[in-house]
Amino acid sequence: MSQAQRFFLSIDDLSAARGETSDLSFHGSSPDSFAAALTEALREPTLWKRWQNMQDDPDDVDHAMGASDPDATVEAELQGSRCRVRVVTSLPHSVLKHRLTLLVGHHWKLHDVSNV
Repeated sequence: MSQAQRFFLSIDDLSAARGETSDLSFHGSSPDSFAAALTEALREPTLWKRWQNMQDDPDDVDHAMGASDPDATVEAELQGSRCRVRVVTSLPHSVLKHRLTLLVGHHWKLHDVSNV
């Protein structure tokens, strides 16, 4: 794995932010529940495996996307109506992006990335 990076992102309306597949999507409304869901999705490959098994040819998907980071951390807080999220992980941006999209669709926006 690579060096850990800090990702800063936001979600405008967390209570409406959902992924395209209900079985994989985030269903909460609080920043704490979102932080817990994303932390689990980054630390454990469970969400990715569920997604993989839903594909037409599960063995044909890029297995590198199933990587996990047991040390990943996620903090989320409301600022007005927007949820601000800070993620620290050694996973590549592509894996973080995929997990976020499974959980909340395209309802998130990346603001900054920095080395830890």
